[in-house]
Amino acid sequence: MRTTFIATGDSFITRRLPENGYQGYAELEELIKSHDVRFANLEMTFHRQEGFPAAASGGTWAMTDPAMLDDMLRYGFNLFNTANNHSGDFGPLGVTATIKHLQERNMVFAGTGATLQEASNACYLEVDGLRVAMIGATSNFDPAAVAGGQGFRMIGRPGLNPLRYKTIYHVDKETFDAVQSLAKKTQVNAFQELSIELGYAAPMPEGLSHFGPYQFVLDEKNFIETKPDPIDEERILNEIREAKRQADVVLFSLHTHEMNGKNFFSIPQFVRTMTHEAIDAGASVVIGHGPHMLRGVEVYNGGVILHSLGNFIFQTETIAAQPYDAFVKMRLSQDTRVGEYMNNRSKNGTVGYPAMPDIWRAFAAGWTLEDGRITEMKLYPIELGMHASRAQRGWPRLSRSQETLEQIRDLSAELNTEVQIRDGVGYVTL
Repeated sequence: MRTTFIATGDSFITRRLPENGYQGYAELEELIKSHDVRFANLEMTFHRQEGFPAAASGGTWAMTDPAMLDDMLRYGFNLFNTANNHSGDFGPLGVTATIKHLQERNMVFAGTGATLQEASNACYLEVDGLRVAMIGATSNFDPAAVAGGQGFRMIGRPGLNPLRYKTIYHVDKETFDAVQSLAKKTQVNAFQELSIELGYAAPMPEGLSHFGPYQFVLDEKNFIETKPDPIDEERILNEIREAKRQADVVLFSLHTHEMNGKNFFSIPQFVRTMTHEAIDAGASVVIGHGPHMLRGVEVYNGGVILHSLGNFIFQTETIAAQPYDAFVKMRLSQDTRVGEYMNNRSKNGTVGYPAMPDIWRAFAAGWTLEDGRITEMKLYPIELGMHASRAQRGWPRLSRSQETLEQIRDLSAELNTEVQIRDGVGYVTL
C-alpha cells in the first residue's frame, strides 16, 4: 500500500483567504491536495470572544474568526495540531470554544481537550485503507494553559497537552562560588533556606545550589542540561505506544520555541531526547514547529524528525484585536489601535519578526509511505512575502529558493542527515 503525506508549519491566520485565492495559491493548493494526509499546525484560537483573555499570552493574544478554519480546509488540510503556546491565550473557555468550532467542521485534531486525558489522546484519520494516528504536544506555554486531569472527586480542566522539561546549569567552581555568594548577598533563596531549617524541605546536596528557581550543579565545565519532565514524557510515550497498537502509522506533532542560548536554529537537548524516544516508541515521523525558523531534518532509527518547518501562514500584524494587558505591557493608552500597537512593537518594522528574513522562509515536507516504510521525502521551499505590504504579507507561496534549500541542507548535515537539492526541491537521503 502506498500513502502520501505532507506537513506544513505554523499557521497564524488572521485574514480571509480571497475568493479566487492569491498569486501562487493555486500551485500550493494543488501540491497539498495531491497528498493523502495533509497536516497543519493551528497557531490560533478560533472563536468570537467566547473566552476571556488570559493574564499571559504566547506573545500575541491569538484569536481569529472561526471562518478561518474554512480557509484552512480550502487549502486541503485534513489533520491538525492544536497544542502550542497560543492554545491558552483565552483561557479554558477559549480552548473549549475552539474545539467546538473544530468539531462542527468534523476536523481531525490533537493536542487540546476538555481534560488532560483528552488533550493527550491520539486522533485518528482514515485514508484509503490506512489508519493514521497523531499525538500533539507543546513544550512552550503558560502554566495556566495546561489541561487538568480528571480525578475521582474533581473534574478536569480544558487545556493543552504539555511537555515540561527541567533545566540544570552545570558550572565550574568559580561560577558556582559566585552564584552562592550572590544568592547570599541578595537573599534570593531565603524562603527555601527557611523551609530547610524548619524541616519542610530536604537539605541541598553537596555540589548543588539554587538561585531562586534556577538550579546550578558544580562541574568541570559550563553547559546547560535539559531533560523532559518524566511524568509528561511517559504519558506522551504511552499514548504513542497505544496509537501504534491501534493505527497503521503514528505521527507525533511537537511545538517548541526553546533553543540553546540565542541561537534560533539550535535544538535543545530535551527535544532531541523526546523526539528520539517518540520514534523508538513507534512514531514514524515527528513534525516539529514553533520557533518560526527553519531547523534541520534528522533521520533516526527508521523514522524522520522534522525539527521545524518554519511558518506556513504568518499574519500576526493584522490580528483584529488585543486585550488591555497587551497595551499596558507596551506602555500604550487604551485607545491605541492594533496597527499602531504593532508599529510600536516592531519600531515601524525595523526590529522583531518583520525585519527578520528567516521568519519569512519555510518549507513543506512531503513523503511517501509504502508497506509501512518511508521510501521518499521531499522538501518544498516556501516564502511568505517579507517585502510585501502588511496587508499582503504572510500568505505562503512555493518558492524553489536555492537559499532556503541550502539552509535546510546545512542544518540537516549538523544532524548527520543528507539533503540533496535537485530542480528546486530538497530530497532527504533515507
